[in-house]
Amino acid sequence: MNTVFFIFLTLFLIIIQTIVLPSFSWFAQCFDLLIIEILFLSFISSRHTMAFAIIIIGCIMDSISGVPFFFHIFSYLWIYIIVQMFKLLLFQKSTVFILIISIVSVLIQHGLLLFLVFVNQEDNTIWKFNFSLMIRQVFWGFIFIPPGIWLVNICYHNWIIATKFLQFKLLKNTENSIDRIH
Repeated sequence: MNTVFFIFLTLFLIIIQTIVLPSFSWFAQCFDLLIIEILFLSFISSRHTMAFAIIIIGCIMDSISGVPFFFHIFSYLWIYIIVQMFKLLLFQKSTVFILIISIVSVLIQHGLLLFLVFVNQEDNTIWKFNFSLMIRQVFWGFIFIPPGIWLVNICYHNWIIATKFLQFKLLKNTENSIDRIH
């Protein structure tokens, strides 16, 4: 049932990022909202299956975005790896840690984008890179990623409670049906 939650979350964030936010002038070039989900997945689990889920999310974003394929996969995996490394050293529920990792996550994506520009173009094109966009996205990431993680955490815990209640109710109804047959 957790998989269903993350599928809905991924679709919701993609729709918000690609359809809703571009209609607002302030958020037209917002940071990648799926960073919120990647960070949340990184916080709740350190299993290798999460890396597989992150690769799938990256494939979805790579297929609908205009950047070179593997850009999102690579950036999401780096975010996941960095969080896993620092999660062992620091207290992961710390607000300071979440703020810092939010900034680092947005910077990882822009660093990879800057690297792609450098590899594909000549040296002078780096100075044509939109650094003001990077600064705006880091600012919005600093403001919105921590509350986004908090909101996803609340929704996730409510989802778990609701699914356990439904499973219990379904199990109870099934037991009652079996008892009536006998």
